Amino acid sequence: MYQLKKAGFEGYLVGGSVRDLLLGRKPKDFDIVTNAHPEQVRDLFRKRCILIGRRFRLAHVRFGGEIIEVATFRGLGDALDDGDRVTVDGRIVRDNVYGTSIAEDVWRRDFSINGLYYSIADFSVTDFAGGMADLDARTLRLIGDPEMRYREDAVRTLRAARFAAKLDFRIHPDTEAPIREFGKLLEAVPPARLFDEVLKLFQGGHALASFRVLRHYGLFDQLFPATASVFAEPESDFFLTLLERALANTDARIAEGKPVTPSFLFAALLWGPMQQLAKRYQVRGMSPIPALEAASREVVNEQVKHVMLPRRFTVMTKEIWALQPRLVRNVRRRPKQTVRHPRFRAAYDFLVLRAEAGEKEVKDIAKWWTDFQENNKPVHEVPAKKSGQARRHFGKKK
Repeated sequence: MYQLKKAGFEGYLVGGSVRDLLLGRKPKDFDIVTNAHPEQVRDLFRKRCILIGRRFRLAHVRFGGEIIEVATFRGLGDALDDGDRVTVDGRIVRDNVYGTSIAEDVWRRDFSINGLYYSIADFSVTDFAGGMADLDARTLRLIGDPEMRYREDAVRTLRAARFAAKLDFRIHPDTEAPIREFGKLLEAVPPARLFDEVLKLFQGGHALASFRVLRHYGLFDQLFPATASVFAEPESDFFLTLLERALANTDARIAEGKPVTPSFLFAALLWGPMQQLAKRYQVRGMSPIPALEAASREVVNEQVKHVMLPRRFTVMTKEIWALQPRLVRNVRRRPKQTVRHPRFRAAYDFLVLRAEAGEKEVKDIAKWWTDFQENNKPVHEVPAKKSGQARRHFGKKK
């Protein structure tokens, strides 16, 4: 901001960072808004800056080890010489109409608590839309007419759910009322953009709360329709318990500063529909392993039509699933070889998750693998596969 000011431009800290600082939270990132156009920002910061985006033209400026997002003031006009706006059925698909001040820019922001501007000129926060009052009331409220704002960008329904879960805010009745209706417009949002939103929902430290808010407003159905269909069935308690445990574990790992991967998350999210489809294939005469492989491909291929998952993650998700029967089978042979598999740890964690969710068939096997890793010499027995088969002890050789 000081460098922008030195060059004769305005610059304000805006959005989530101002909101979080006022709430006593540590911001995850910082956004700047300025009257400098993207090309001018690039000229000013040179090699430290790259321009990104077609829908919204933005500058990313490297500052130490961080990336600071710098946006030009948004304008209210339909078309200007220095930018353009394209809408389809009220939905904004490109918006590079530039404004002249934060008084214009604020009306292009989504929620009042994200429309607060901090200035280094006098170290003040400017509030045009009642954001300070909404912060005090712990209320999430859209700026402007809610129906029009959701129609402009249906992703705002997901953002409402995410902020409500993250901040433990109530959603203002006027903002809340249209969510279910306009959430259906998410089907027109590019799957790649929804992948980014899913990561924010489920890998921001509030995954379980986000999931419950999404289900409450019918938004989860738009993102993961196959999984939502499983949850609608009478015998769905296990799959719901498994997913909620996975999301709670994700929150715990993030709180402890441990890494998380979308692959494991999607393995839990899609385990229900994949398992059900695999069983249907087996009923038709397919053997278990080919049935699992075929179901994995089909479920993933269908899911990426709604929420894109990059191939490097889909490969790992399917490997986690494929290793589940191998962990069961290799508890009696070649355990050391199985442990050396690059996806063993993720697959083992998923096996433990299944056991914790109440799948009795894998409870003893998950315990055996835990002991094997801790001692490399399990000290308890695993039930035999067949009723008449003697149990085998996996301890030291006598």
